[in-house]
Amino acid sequence: MGADSAAGAGRRLRADAQRNRDAILSAAREVFAEEGVLAPLDAIAVRAGVGNATLYRNFPTREDLLSAVMEASIREAVTDGEGLARTREPGEALIEWLVHLTWLLRIWHDLPYCLADAHMDQNSPIAPSTATLIAQTHVLLERAQAIGAARSDIAAGEIFELVTAVSWAVDRFGDDEQAARRRVLLATAGLAGGGVDIEAPPRVG
Repeated sequence: MGADSAAGAGRRLRADAQRNRDAILSAAREVFAEEGVLAPLDAIAVRAGVGNATLYRNFPTREDLLSAVMEASIREAVTDGEGLARTREPGEALIEWLVHLTWLLRIWHDLPYCLADAHMDQNSPIAPSTATLIAQTHVLLERAQAIGAARSDIAAGEIFELVTAVSWAVDRFGDDEQAARRRVLLATAGLAGGGVDIEAPPRVG
């Protein structure tokens, strides 16, 4: 085999390997969304059209696969958030982002580490992931606050905690996307203020 032929074979092998990896990631995202992050890895291999050996060669552990899926999902989510900032009115962009974020987070509640407090625990394996999502929330929140479309006395971390709770309900009750949207809109109805004093002391008696 000549040098050119060998180089071509190498390129084909690398392309094939990349296609297998991409197919596994795509299948994993679908299976995790449908069955949760504890779904059998064998089912992911079957959907990807690869053997188990190929799956484990690319992702030796479930943790490795989860990490890759989360990274890809977050990259896409941030891109979507940036698109919302460019194309939507600030208040609408923020709400649409929270709907999107809730739908993303719904499959993370079966993780072997707590999603609810990951953004406050720097030792959490998913702290960098939640930090990225909170940072994008902050960008959209600031835009909405600047035009009075969101109240000024709330922070991105608080909103993230809220949508985390809502995403648990979405997962727990098996909401479809329409039901999830309704749940998010109900939960965030006070985001714009509406005369509600969130600092008021509780009434006694």
